[in-house]
Amino acid sequence: MKQLNEIPIFSDLAEEQLRQIETCTTDRLYRKGMIIFMEGQPGEGFHYIQQGRVKIVKISDDGREHIIHLLDEGDIFAGVVLFNTAPYPATAVALEDCRIGVIKNSDLEQLALHNNALAMHLIKAINQRLLYAQQKIANLALHDVTARTAEVLLRLGKEKGRRNANGQIIIEMTLSRQDLASLVGTTRETVTRTLSSLKKSKVIDFDSGSMVILDEAALTEYLP
Repeated sequence: MKQLNEIPIFSDLAEEQLRQIETCTTDRLYRKGMIIFMEGQPGEGFHYIQQGRVKIVKISDDGREHIIHLLDEGDIFAGVVLFNTAPYPATAVALEDCRIGVIKNSDLEQLALHNNALAMHLIKAINQRLLYAQQKIANLALHDVTARTAEVLLRLGKEKGRRNANGQIIIEMTLSRQDLASLVGTTRETVTRTLSSLKKSKVIDFDSGSMVILDEAALTEYLP
């Protein structure tokens, strides 16, 4: 389980400041598949993952799920509801058994008012999330499935991957074809065909447990 000083947004804080945050934090346990919060519910607080994995999703009018973010230990979410009374803009679901730290907005706002470093970390984190959301919307509107698949794989490689001795990027995460399709913004069948084509071209390889980017430069060429 991640300790508080191992959460990137808190890692630069002094011991006394960490104790203050710990005092304000409520730990919550969620089983795999449980909903952490629903889109439209009142924004209660800032969340960070101590253990487990979470997906942030939007549900379309026809009931289809579209994954906005995949989050791991140490990641934060629901930061967009800070400093306002807005409802949650998306739904958070536990991808596996999770331990989530929750800090009520009012408590975190008070901490940020007295800690410039924490306030800057929060602003940067929220800004990155908003920029990514804008890029994702643009990708869905303007780019074909192969380009969107390449973008998702390269981003997962950067955020979750590690390089082996040959310079290939190993993405070790349990990600179903349906989850990947939801990230790309297409159907399971289409993303499966796209992955098979990329594998045939020796750009990527995959098995049941991991995805490997064999040729990062070649995969980048699919981007617009």
